[in-house]
Amino acid sequence: MNEIIVDVGFEQTRVALLEDNELNEIYIERAGSMRNVGSIYKGRVENVLPGMQAAFVNIGLEKNAFLYVKDAFVGYEDLYEAAGGGESVSIKDVLKKGQEVIVQVVKEPLDGKGARVTTNITLPGRYMVLLPNANYVGISRRIESEEERSRLREIALKIKPDNMGLIIRTASEGKTLKDFKQDLKVLLKLWKSIQRKSRFYSAPRIIHRDLNLVLRTVRDMFTRNIDSFIINSRSEYEKVLELLDLISPQLKDRVVLFDQEGNIFDYYGVEPKIASALSRKVWLKSGGYIVIDQTEALTAIDVNTGKYVGSLDLEDTVRRTNLEAAREIARQLRLRDIGGIIIVDFIDMENSQDDRMVLEELKKSLKRDRTRSNVLGMTQLGLVEITRKKVGRRIDSILQKQCPFCEGTGRVLSEETMVNRIERELKRVFSDSCAEAALIEVHPSVAALVIGSGGEHLANLERQFQRHIYIKGDSHLHPEDIKVKVTGRKEYVESCALPVREGEIRDLLITEPHAANNNDGIGRLEGYVINVERAGKMVGERVRVRIVKAYKTYAKAELV
Repeated sequence: MNEIIVDVGFEQTRVALLEDNELNEIYIERAGSMRNVGSIYKGRVENVLPGMQAAFVNIGLEKNAFLYVKDAFVGYEDLYEAAGGGESVSIKDVLKKGQEVIVQVVKEPLDGKGARVTTNITLPGRYMVLLPNANYVGISRRIESEEERSRLREIALKIKPDNMGLIIRTASEGKTLKDFKQDLKVLLKLWKSIQRKSRFYSAPRIIHRDLNLVLRTVRDMFTRNIDSFIINSRSEYEKVLELLDLISPQLKDRVVLFDQEGNIFDYYGVEPKIASALSRKVWLKSGGYIVIDQTEALTAIDVNTGKYVGSLDLEDTVRRTNLEAAREIARQLRLRDIGGIIIVDFIDMENSQDDRMVLEELKKSLKRDRTRSNVLGMTQLGLVEITRKKVGRRIDSILQKQCPFCEGTGRVLSEETMVNRIERELKRVFSDSCAEAALIEVHPSVAALVIGSGGEHLANLERQFQRHIYIKGDSHLHPEDIKVKVTGRKEYVESCALPVREGEIRDLLITEPHAANNNDGIGRLEGYVINVERAGKMVGERVRVRIVKAYKTYAKAELV
């Protein structure tokens, strides 16, 4: 059973494609960050760079768009051929600085780069894509029947407007000439509207924006292969029915309005599946697993047998794991919307026939993907090369941001390394001054190691330097930060270091029982531990306490 689940919220809209209850595609569109791919702009050429065979076009976005030479020659084919084609053709033969051009975004602005655009305009309909600047007929590669392909080509050639092109979409299988004519009529009307706006508007200016996520999903994904389309917004539900009235009335009875309380994604079990799509490690049902690492240049996928030991021999175990991994890799590419270069390191197999079997399984699984991909084969090192068209942002880049601590590397200095750095910093501080004491602020995980069990390591440092040392944890600090907060006389540094004074009364939340004495409870002020007598059974309660004794790393208190 195949279902499309649509969650319309105040700030974002999410669309999930479930195939046999498996999440295979997820799309997210947020308010204030509209999708640019498919939008058509009237742009102005800002720079022509013959050395890069490209031009930068101002279309009104934050960064200028990138127009490559082959994308700029659409409509200038005679000039392109006369110039010899290929590398001998120069971008300056077509574009000049200040020239106004009509372009369409084919790739979102990503990683600090501007959008990629083309002059090859495409207008997608339900059953076809209109190419106003081309002159050919294409048939979707997902339509495999030669007989059906021939029938559709014949219809397309019959209705194709002069000097325009058509690409017949997968949803057109079994459709009649009447269906195509209605679809084409709508697209031609849209193209005339775009042409009219392009004449009246000055660059840079958007002149056509594609449908929103919900309606795009209906147009591009909601075919007869989808059993139900479930949506939680009445207003969008009505818009969906209106669109289906025009393009596929027979599918209207498959649209369901979800009007129950609660999260629609929770109800259909989508939410936890999205969380798993962000995991670096993906477990296979057999017990093996794959590891997905995404870098600036490419995506690397490693296959491992993990807990799977098989039932026959090693060769059979490896083959079964690789076959299952091939299917899962194809699914993960769709789910995460991974594009560009993908390198897969399958488990080494001795039999070349097994290699071919795994490659065929991978190709077969990728056929279900609407985004174009290509399995290039296996390298001499046994690595499988795949390319997949990169259009928008990956799902992880939408839902996650770069870690402010590791800055995307996945690593920070270990606590042990930080302790050594702190020792060197203390040596520098005390050698440059005659201060009696110093207050050092670090991340709490580092502070715990510097202090040591029972304050033993801190005591050793004080003996080593013959000075008083105060360590304070601050969760807002980067794990690699070391702040020398205060140096000077012991009394002054201690007053800065300790958040409490003896005899002071404070409100305190008891967060846990004492590890060694369950009768006592533990609370914290600015990371400073306070041991409260007879508060072991008050975990979760806020109490008033009197500070009895304050030490460097903790204080003792009693209930008031």
